[in-house]
Amino acid sequence: MEKRAINLGTWQDQFDFSQGIEVAHAQRVVYCSGQVSVDEEGRTLDPGDMVAQFHQALDNLEKVLSKAGLTLADVVRLNYYTTDVPAFLAAVPLIGERLKAAGCKPASTLLGVARLAQPEWLIEIEATAVS
Repeated sequence: MEKRAINLGTWQDQFDFSQGIEVAHAQRVVYCSGQVSVDEEGRTLDPGDMVAQFHQALDNLEKVLSKAGLTLADVVRLNYYTTDVPAFLAAVPLIGERLKAAGCKPASTLLGVARLAQPEWLIEIEATAVS
């Protein structure tokens, strides 16, 4: 499989995402449902803490990917849904290092929403991975 970032400039680099990702010769695609900050029983973790919820949602995403034999490096698209855009943007530098270390610089969309399925959730992360 081959991946190529497609960008119109460089402004997106400060946010560690690509405007487009071209994938060639992929054998499979995994579409991941939105991941949030919950434990294996579905109990909310870290209410009110954007950074902790962001990390837990990524932990859960990595577990889903692992069960498919994939890693964050295989992710080509991340969609972020948040109830607090300023808190999300403040957390991005901390989380961005984790994604960068994993070799993950996907096409991304950030959406500010009135609320998620549970009122204590601050962020939900949806992913597409290829291999």
